[in-house]
Amino acid sequence: MAKNRVVIATRESKLALWQANYIRDCLIKAHPALEVSLLGITTSGDSWLSAPLSEIGGKGLFVKELETAIFRGDADIAVHSVKDVPAQLPDEFELPVLGFRDDPRDAFVTQHGESFWDLPAGARIGTSSERRKAQLNLLRSDLKFRDIRGNIDTRLKKLDTNQYDGLVLASAGLNRLGLQARVADYLEVEACLPAAGQGALAIECRRGDERILELLEPLRGDNSSQEVEAERMISAKLDADCSVPLGAYATCIGSTIFLRAFLGKYGGNAINASAKSETPEAVSDQVVEELLAQGAKSLLSALKSARQ
Repeated sequence: MAKNRVVIATRESKLALWQANYIRDCLIKAHPALEVSLLGITTSGDSWLSAPLSEIGGKGLFVKELETAIFRGDADIAVHSVKDVPAQLPDEFELPVLGFRDDPRDAFVTQHGESFWDLPAGARIGTSSERRKAQLNLLRSDLKFRDIRGNIDTRLKKLDTNQYDGLVLASAGLNRLGLQARVADYLEVEACLPAAGQGALAIECRRGDERILELLEPLRGDNSSQEVEAERMISAKLDADCSVPLGAYATCIGSTIFLRAFLGKYGGNAINASAKSETPEAVSDQVVEELLAQGAKSLLSALKSARQ
């Protein structure tokens, strides 16, 4: 490709296009002479809506076709929601930029503004996230958690046609699409730890692509990058894929990273861990060690067996 041109591979949902255009604008601001275009791709995760993601390959299905476009040279980079990116990347790719984090919390959306706590027993809650189901069931076991797939607009239409009584969605996605008014209630991280990297963006490229790495350099250094790295390291060290009910959330205070994690089974066991340290590597090591001491390995084996 021409040296003054960058092609961004992106999913074609409204949110994915917003994210890709945001990074496009950042690149052009950093390099005014750069030509940046988008390559829209419909991924397997977008096309296959008839089964939960955990049954058809996990959230990595939102990433693979974009990686193929980069590998073939059709695109230079891809922009992802961090929470959709597996903790272990293929050797051919890297994530040189993590950051641009919006609100990491989950949001609760209802048709008439009822909060999570106000809905009656038996209310139907739409979420396909095992992480959300496991944590929210601990708070309200009287609710019925039902799978839901599709982009944000599709899910809101299902709510508005009375197929569900409430939805759990990422606050960041609603914010980026200007849908904050639909939020009835925010689920604070103390009640429901978000997915690793939730609310943040990732830029993926070919490993060692010096031209692209140089162009991306001005986009690095976001304060949230160390937090996101620490959260993702928990998944990597536990060898947990995106379908595992694992929550992780880190905050930086000065040079100290405070990291919390949740691992649980919907309707079953749950464990929590937390630690403080100076680097993502060190703090994630401590949290993983604490999770393993509480039986994380056997819990992960049980979760894997339940999916088979």
